[in-house]
Amino acid sequence: MENEQKQAIKELASLLHDNNLSEIEYEANGVYLRVVGPKAAHEVVVPTPAPVPAPAVAAPAPAPVEVKKAENYIVSPMVGVVYLSKDPNSPAFVKVGDKVSVGQTVCLVEAMKTFNPIKSTKSGTITEVLVESGSPVEYNQPLFNVG
Repeated sequence: MENEQKQAIKELASLLHDNNLSEIEYEANGVYLRVVGPKAAHEVVVPTPAPVPAPAVAAPAPAPVEVKKAENYIVSPMVGVVYLSKDPNSPAFVKVGDKVSVGQTVCLVEAMKTFNPIKSTKSGTITEVLVESGSPVEYNQPLFNVG
């Protein structure tokens, strides 16, 4: 691992600790770093090129983190709670097999008591729903696989 990457990991870990965060992510020049603190899972993920999945290195020991190709996923633009329909009695905005187009609402993410419509950034067919309604989501977490 290059010294520059080691230094970036140390700085992110320091920011994580100093600001009492559970995790922190950073991406620049095709390098993606995600550092997870002890409250989240006791793991640090080494940098990998963003579009190529690679095995993660865990420290001190739990399970590795899976890195997914960003070009196939609609991701959450914020931290919050995801809802797949506008209310419990309504059908889901989209389901497996549905065709979606760019700008179409695919779910809602509640953040700070505000329901934010999440729009598709891809056109294609929903091949997989990766979250359950009512579950917490993180920034940039994949929500739907689009084929």
